[in-house]
Amino acid sequence: MEKPSFIIPEVRLNSTAGARVMPVIGLGTAADPLDQITVKAAVIEGLRLGYRHFDTASKYGSEVPLGEAIDEALGLGIVRSREELFVTSKLWCSDSHADRVVPALKESLRKLGLEYLDLYLVHWPISCKPGTYVYPVDEEDLMPMDFESVWGAMEECQRLGLTKSIGVSNCSSKKLETILSFATILPSVNQVEMNPVWQQRKLREFCKAKGITVTAFSPLGAIGKDWGTNLVMENETLREIAEARGKSVAQVCLRWIYQQGATAVVKSFNKGRMRENLGIFDWELSEDELERIGRIPQKRMLLKEKFISPKGPYKSLHELWDGEL
Repeated sequence: MEKPSFIIPEVRLNSTAGARVMPVIGLGTAADPLDQITVKAAVIEGLRLGYRHFDTASKYGSEVPLGEAIDEALGLGIVRSREELFVTSKLWCSDSHADRVVPALKESLRKLGLEYLDLYLVHWPISCKPGTYVYPVDEEDLMPMDFESVWGAMEECQRLGLTKSIGVSNCSSKKLETILSFATILPSVNQVEMNPVWQQRKLREFCKAKGITVTAFSPLGAIGKDWGTNLVMENETLREIAEARGKSVAQVCLRWIYQQGATAVVKSFNKGRMRENLGIFDWELSEDELERIGRIPQKRMLLKEKFISPKGPYKSLHELWDGEL
């Protein structure tokens, strides 16, 4: 049994099937273009470093290489058992219909080669025509989600033991209020864009009051992606703090998220950066540094992401539903 380089703290999730903990830092597997060999190698290296939470989605196309990496790691003794791992996947919009949720999760499990997920998320709070997997979504395929029936099917996934926990992604406080009004199993997690340039204060306060764990995606701004921003990694305040501390900007961002009581999923397939991103637990930001970060001007990255054809009435993703993300 190999000894991991890092031990990652965990947070206890509410509304799970039994006591369940989630590592506060996870490794994301979304990549464009996707190279399955690279994903598999990165996951195995991540396991050696100490990553135990792996985030995928049916739309990412990374479920198969992630599953292969887990199987190989178990065979090599990098991890002792499946129970040491925390695997998250997500329900795509075209499967966000009551009769398609359970089959979609079973298909994800087939691709992963697993018997259960640790967390299954509704990827976006919208639906589109069943069976369509085009991205960006064609305007004519877009439709509102029937939240009550879809969430009921998500609850059935947990009752069937197909997943230990259920949650949502990209949900505003308003959408969460809707789900909470009829849910019998409450969402454990809300995975949203969060970083020092989009701090999600209001949403984090709401989720904390409701016992929902916030997970930050693109915590470093997804720089280099056509939907990302360089405003995080090139922020002068973050650079100054990083230089004074002898840390990287990425480490300052991830440490800030951790000190806000949130968790994060960070994607890097570079061994050095994967290691660097875990070096945030033996130091902390001061109150003065937290205050300086709190004064950073706020800008949502998702304004740049086109979800449907620009010929339609929606100019950007956040306009597809009411309320702040």
